[in-house]
Amino acid sequence: MMTGKDADNVLYVKMFGEFSVTWNGKRITGGSGAGDTQFGTLLQYLIHNRDRKTDRSALEELLFAGREIQDRGHAMRSIVYNARKRLRAACLPEAEYIRRQGSVYVWTDEIRVAEDASRMDGLCREMAVQSDEERRLQLCLEACRCYRGEFLEAQAKADWAEREARRYRELFCTCMEEAVKLLRKKKDYAGLEALGLYAAKVHPLADWETVTMEALAASGRIEEARKFYDDTVSFYFQEQGMRPSRRLTELLQRLGGQMGHPYAVFDEIQEELSESREKAPGGYVCTYPVFEGIYRMMVRMLERNGQSVYLMLCTVVDSKGNPVQEGSVLEQLSVRLCEAIRCSVRRSDAVNQYGKGQYLVLLFNTTRENCKILQKRINSRFQIRRQRIGVQYRVKSVICTPEMEHRIMN
Repeated sequence: MMTGKDADNVLYVKMFGEFSVTWNGKRITGGSGAGDTQFGTLLQYLIHNRDRKTDRSALEELLFAGREIQDRGHAMRSIVYNARKRLRAACLPEAEYIRRQGSVYVWTDEIRVAEDASRMDGLCREMAVQSDEERRLQLCLEACRCYRGEFLEAQAKADWAEREARRYRELFCTCMEEAVKLLRKKKDYAGLEALGLYAAKVHPLADWETVTMEALAASGRIEEARKFYDDTVSFYFQEQGMRPSRRLTELLQRLGGQMGHPYAVFDEIQEELSESREKAPGGYVCTYPVFEGIYRMMVRMLERNGQSVYLMLCTVVDSKGNPVQEGSVLEQLSVRLCEAIRCSVRRSDAVNQYGKGQYLVLLFNTTRENCKILQKRINSRFQIRRQRIGVQYRVKSVICTPEMEHRIMN
């Protein structure tokens, strides 16, 4: 990282996350849609590949793909001319900027460039041959911090950008795994926690939450670890509308199982397990892992007592019966549906938000006829005047099949 006078007269190029090109504190190009302009596309390709020459035909294909251009040579010269003019207007030192050498183009070596992607490449190369563990850890962490999102995410349709994006994702994962190993060896749980939080932010839905969970559990912060576990599962379901991967769920549950408890007398343990003294009205609203545990426990109990248990899936649908999957109103509808279900079922029934606009309900000791009555109660609380939005119901009896018995016994 350059500071002071060294930071002046340097072209800063950000390829990870939102693309931008900055000169002496002034943005030349970047922001939403910058990669869609020919100027932005030209700079992205030439600056990132500035260590090698770019054939004119390859550059023309990148800039004019899918377009009928009668004189590509003339159009190419016009784009380069305008790019030079724009860079000069941004007060860059007088230079040719984009040089043409016969049938190839190359970015000038007269302008200093600081690009986050090439810096990550350099750090990874140095890390690969470094034997000192402290220095190796430092390089890994610096490389990880370079990565602030997908490489040229707005240019994902371009083959070259997609290939580079995949390569940098793999580099990031390699550096993360090495850094986690070294931090774990040092028992630096604060560093491990910070790294896990950062990775989950810049590379979401890749199971990096387990790193933070490990750090919290290993440092004895049990309550924080429990809350992080619940928040993570809720984020995947409610914010992303999807289940966490099986690997993430298993790792989180295994780490959760490793969390010890301080010594306590029996009465204190029972008090901790109990709900608050003020009885919460309606059904028991819980996270998916809790709901899953209740469901599996009920399957085991059905082997002995033969109770009638039903699983119900409630989905918000439009006037045509299609699931409502997006839109700001969906959040409000989900909250309203949850309240309608919770107030309609018994306190012994379990409720879970499975995804956006979807709820699972586990109904104990009931009948299919009672399920229909329950659906009417939910509708009466959910429907408002002549609103066309409704609720679709799917109901199945929970039974202990031979396959379930085999899994339980094994």
